[in-house]
Amino acid sequence: MEPVSRADFAAEIHDHVSARLAHNEQRYTAGRRRLVEVLSQAGRPVTLPEITELEPDLAPSSAYRNLDVLEQCGVVHRVAGSAEHAHFELAEPLLDHHHHLICIDCGAISDIQLDDELEALVDKHLASAARAVGFEPLRHSLDLHGRCARCSGR
Repeated sequence: MEPVSRADFAAEIHDHVSARLAHNEQRYTAGRRRLVEVLSQAGRPVTLPEITELEPDLAPSSAYRNLDVLEQCGVVHRVAGSAEHAHFELAEPLLDHHHHLICIDCGAISDIQLDDELEALVDKHLASAARAVGFEPLRHSLDLHGRCARCSGR
């Protein structure tokens, strides 16, 4: 299989976002496009202040409103951390399936991926537990809360 170029990958993301927004009767405005680009380039969950630092032309109030629309349309995922600011990242399937390590002291969030075998085992056990109570699972996400290396003094 040939590797996908960064330009092709970016075009795929924008095509997917455009279709998702259109499905929700929303427009893919220049401001929303720039937010998607910032989130894609960040490569990690970022806060609104970090977004506006990375892209100073985005007004915080407008960026926040657009993040809300993108979240409602399933383009952006809000990561519930312990910091004073929410963190945002592109939602699946725009990003590969992953989980988070969340520092309870500084609020830093890191992405982690489980190997396929462990991911399948987690899916199996979560689906079994859900079925036992009549719950129909769609997807899962795991967030591990603790202290990062910096905050734990390691």
